[in-house]
Amino acid sequence: MTNLSAILLAFICLLFTSCASKKNILYLQDIDTKEGRKINYAHNKIQVNDILTIKISSLYPETAIPYNFDNSLSTNSSFIETLKLQGSLVSKEGFIVLPIIGSVKAIGKSTTELESHIKSILESGNYLKGAIVSVRILNSKITILGEVITPGTYTITEQNVTLLQAIGYAGDLKINGDRKDILVIRDIDGTQFIKHIDLTKTDWFDSPFYFVKQNDVIVVNPNNTKIKSSGYIGNIGTVLTIASILLSTVVILTR
Repeated sequence: MTNLSAILLAFICLLFTSCASKKNILYLQDIDTKEGRKINYAHNKIQVNDILTIKISSLYPETAIPYNFDNSLSTNSSFIETLKLQGSLVSKEGFIVLPIIGSVKAIGKSTTELESHIKSILESGNYLKGAIVSVRILNSKITILGEVITPGTYTITEQNVTLLQAIGYAGDLKINGDRKDILVIRDIDGTQFIKHIDLTKTDWFDSPFYFVKQNDVIVVNPNNTKIKSSGYIGNIGTVLTIASILLSTVVILTR
């Protein structure tokens, strides 16, 4: 019986030593090495199924009216949702259609590049002189799944959103989220790319995955502790309770 008690005691100690350490929990543990780093801001490229709002104006506003879609807003709809309905959808071939101008290739260009391209078409084709073009992506969104506080799909309006900021939208990782293996799934021009990121390090700061892009899917897998606790026995509290009952039974029987 003494040997059995010793085994149970050792089992309990093993459970405590298996708890996660700081090296598995703390973010960016080598962050000091990145002090003073120059940030290369991303210019997200327009993709198939993006919805664009395009505004064309000039020194004489009335001359630009024919080149714009009707942007009158319904009082019964939200501003952004109405703009989406009136926006230009990028076709699977990568084109948008504008009034008078017709088809314009948009895929693969940043919003700034598309602005310059449309302005060039207007001026070189003698459509509109002194044109001012503004392009925005209306349906930029990212999806965050797994061990985060609030998983879901989030709309992003900023041009540059970092991976850490994106995770912040979802309320941060739960304590059982695996910080060493964050999965980012990204589609670029019909090709899927997958990146595994260790949030306890900063080596990914200089990669294309520092900033998220529209339609990114971010998956936070559970750590080993959560995976082990999902079995029949359950979490560590349940295991300790069972071990305590067994130990108490042994003590009673040996009296």
